[in-house]
Amino acid sequence: MAHFLLSYTLAPDYLERRAEYRAEHLALARAAAERGELLLGGAVEDPVDAALLLFAGESADAAEAFAQADPYVAHGLVTAWRVRRWRTVVGDGAAETVPVG
Repeated sequence: MAHFLLSYTLAPDYLERRAEYRAEHLALARAAAERGELLLGGAVEDPVDAALLLFAGESADAAEAFAQADPYVAHGLVTAWRVRRWRTVVGDGAAETVPVG
């Protein structure tokens, strides 16, 4: 199982516009979490100009499908998105382990 980070660049008026689409966005996120695909997600602060979502799976497909279905993306609250593999090596649930010493 690998990890993938979905990063969003948020529109300058994201906070003002998100209420209209938030319930649909959160339903999409909760469904992905229930399937075990989405592990964590949320916006970064100071300023709120980006969001990060951590996915687990054999490929980036779930993260890419999420972005393509996300109403925040469809309605321009997200101005750009990108999926990258995150090679996790330390911590509970890390995809790989690195021997000590």
